[in-house]
Amino acid sequence: MIKRNKKVLEPLPAAGPGGPRHVAIIMDGNGRWATQRGRPRLFGHHAGAKRVREVVEACPDVGVEYLTIFAFSTENWKRTQVEVAGLMSLFRRYITKETRALHERGVRVRFIGDRVRLDAKLIKLMNDLEEYTAANTSVHLTIAINYGGRDEVARATKRLAQDVSQGRLDPEAIDEETLPRYLDTYVLPDPDLVIRTSGEARISNFLLWQSAYAEYEFIDTLWPDFTREEFARLCGSYGGRDRRFGGVKP
Repeated sequence: MIKRNKKVLEPLPAAGPGGPRHVAIIMDGNGRWATQRGRPRLFGHHAGAKRVREVVEACPDVGVEYLTIFAFSTENWKRTQVEVAGLMSLFRRYITKETRALHERGVRVRFIGDRVRLDAKLIKLMNDLEEYTAANTSVHLTIAINYGGRDEVARATKRLAQDVSQGRLDPEAIDEETLPRYLDTYVLPDPDLVIRTSGEARISNFLLWQSAYAEYEFIDTLWPDFTREEFARLCGSYGGRDRRFGGVKP
């Protein structure tokens, strides 16, 4: 049997000391990518899933510690039953196939979003992957499934209100530091850079609270064509931005 040589990737330039620590990506354009090739939309989603691995593997090279990807939104249930079922199958297959590789590369995986509507098998795979990679520290990969920023804030507010009603939280003590402790992302730093592929210039209900001071990059590249080199370039350009957080430099 002839073994194929594994492709040797060129080293990527580091983003530098001013590079982003946490990058969030709205992975858009899978369907259009497939349509352009005369293939069904699910073909594009499978191609996009392969791209995720390449970007995750590039993170340590460019100094990114946290990567959050938008896999399925609360609004995506409006798509056809065939596409939704195909995506859920893809998520189960991705987790099953990638678990070992993610662990070997020291990737810690977390999932955010409301799991109630997901099927039991997928939920178990998600829980098992989180537990299996819990001690890893190389890259913190967060996958948003059945996630919406408004839904997240509503769920967080409900939990906060329950704590107030049960006497565990003083309403007079609530400030802008309180709500984040109830969000899905409470253990994560806020994203420094948010990238959206496919030429669309909107945030689509993604990390609304957390991205208050994030830098944004809206690029024309469709997600299945997004390369590790483009990822490195965007992370590198982030370091040159003047970030004042509402203040003025002396």
